[in-house]
Amino acid sequence: MRRRAFGVRLVGGLIGCLGAGTPVGAQDTAAEPTWARNARAIHGSFTGPPGTLALFGDSITESLAFWAPLAEERKPAPPNIEAAFARVKARLRPECWSEWRGEAFGNASKTTVAWARQNVDRWLETLKPEVALIMFGSNDLPDRDQRGYRIALVAVAEACIKRGTVPIVSTVPPRSGLAAEAAAFSQNVRVVARELDVPLIDYHAEILARRPLDWDGTTAAAPGGDPYEVLTLISGDGVHPSNPARYFKDYSDEALRISGFGLRTAQALLVYDAVISVINAAGRLKQV
Repeated sequence: MRRRAFGVRLVGGLIGCLGAGTPVGAQDTAAEPTWARNARAIHGSFTGPPGTLALFGDSITESLAFWAPLAEERKPAPPNIEAAFARVKARLRPECWSEWRGEAFGNASKTTVAWARQNVDRWLETLKPEVALIMFGSNDLPDRDQRGYRIALVAVAEACIKRGTVPIVSTVPPRSGLAAEAAAFSQNVRVVARELDVPLIDYHAEILARRPLDWDGTTAAAPGGDPYEVLTLISGDGVHPSNPARYFKDYSDEALRISGFGLRTAQALLVYDAVISVINAAGRLKQV
């Protein structure tokens, strides 16, 4: 997967789900997310280095088209992205932007949630992350084993919780030819987030909200034959997010509807910012 990436502009407020089980794009009506109290309780037993973020996932996570570009230039960046980025940069350890990639760090191409379940304890012992973003499922869809997927996802998230790592679970993007399965698996992720009372990024719902009818890049022309250049959120291979050069580091609303990797990165930024804000608030309370 090509490793170019870009940012996004957020329009109309918060993107992503800051309350487990809340529809994407929505904000909690309470003063803080519904999962905040539980996140503070989980973090209360954390003993590792602060500012560590693990990215557990398949090729969509391993690719440097995800997350890493935030540490680069963001133009033009709206105030909420810049504010969130400033807070995240102040806490996040530098190696967590782009260096924590590959099997040893919990992300690799063609992997499933079962792989994560088998290896998560080793990753947690080695990395000791304060927060872990978890997104598996694209490679689980062909087996259609929803029950097995959900059991394994719960096991991965609970392994994090037991070690004081706050898990953020993410729904999977829609997949060409397996759209119904992607929707069903994403619903399982929402249920897991609600039952474990942990943060959720609803990537699947956000893609459908922005491109309900034409998210599938397999039906779009790919300039130069590059599947990542399609002007919709899922690339021409029907599996991975798109990454068109035209919208490289473009934060406009237009880019949000076209750049699949940019959209996922924006959601991750805002939810992670919410998590560390909850953690920081807990620290301030202890000092009072």
